[in-house]
Amino acid sequence: MKRFSDLSPSAERIVDAAEGLIQTLGYNGFSYEDVAKIVGIRKPSIHHHFPSKMELGAVVAQRYTHRFRESLLRIEGTVSKAPARLRAYADLFEATYEKSRRLCICGMLGAEADSLPEDIMVQVKRFFSVNVEWLSMVFTEGLAEGSLRSERSAAELAEAFLCTLEGALMVGRGLPQAHGPRRSADVLLASLSA
Repeated sequence: MKRFSDLSPSAERIVDAAEGLIQTLGYNGFSYEDVAKIVGIRKPSIHHHFPSKMELGAVVAQRYTHRFRESLLRIEGTVSKAPARLRAYADLFEATYEKSRRLCICGMLGAEADSLPEDIMVQVKRFFSVNVEWLSMVFTEGLAEGSLRSERSAAELAEAFLCTLEGALMVGRGLPQAHGPRRSADVLLASLSA
């Protein structure tokens, strides 16, 4: 499988287009013809870079996970307290939502899990594992330092927080008056404040 770090500028534009299409239509909702129209190339040019849609989808998810992980490291390096880290994390979802109410790539792919090729699901599972692990670390620190309080374990809180944000993206798309994921995070964090 191709790695996102090996992409040429042309392949990068193809991945960018596929990412936007997945965020709005899902993996099963777009075709190479859709990508070709956005990028301004012919379908055979896409096949040159990505012989299969599965390979393109896997690279999109792989790159998304890598970029999200970089954002988590940036939060770790610039924000010290757990509640503030969790708000900064929620802001990552809010930024996605503000782009025409787009969904998280891996959240959208997760919704299509039963119909996706295994290579894509490997990347989706990796995204969620990276996020739950990082959130568990943040909740562990917050509970230990006393800035957060709960009878639940850090792992349970991590999963609930991620589910809240992913769900807020979906509900926000379905209800025009709904607020973005940041507000949902604030409500949950208010119930955990020490």
